[in-house]
Amino acid sequence: MGAAAMWRYLAGGAAVIALIAAGFMFFSGKARPGPLLPPQPMAQVSGGTVASDPLPDAAPEATDKTREQKRFDRYDKDRDAKITREEYLVQRRKAYARLDVDGDGKLSFDEWAVKATTKFADADRDKSGAMTAPEFATTAVKRKGPARVNCPPVQPVAEES
Repeated sequence: MGAAAMWRYLAGGAAVIALIAAGFMFFSGKARPGPLLPPQPMAQVSGGTVASDPLPDAAPEATDKTREQKRFDRYDKDRDAKITREEYLVQRRKAYARLDVDGDGKLSFDEWAVKATTKFADADRDKSGAMTAPEFATTAVKRKGPARVNCPPVQPVAEES
């Protein structure tokens, strides 16, 4: 083994030691940021119990009227407590304009079915003009929420005697 090869091993070893030392310094620092919320005032202790405001038993729930009022407000753009025909139809006009690709004011079948035809073309991987079962499976609607997991029921632990 030549002197040049030995220097390479020594330089590599020194680099490994330097990386290990840098890792220790990096990970031994404060990894947690400070508190995100300001500290809460301490509750007064009297007679061994903590004196504080009692919390309600249940959180307040939104009522149907509140939900309905929000829906009403989304349509009532000028806030006059009335929904005009134009205010009611504005969402439909926007949806229609998005579908009317050529802007001629007429909705052809192809313009109306663009989402379905695009989905079909994407699923038909082999471009045969027909979908096989695996290709069709890719057209299933994707759920936005978290996947449901069916967990087995908890089995009671038998006590040993």
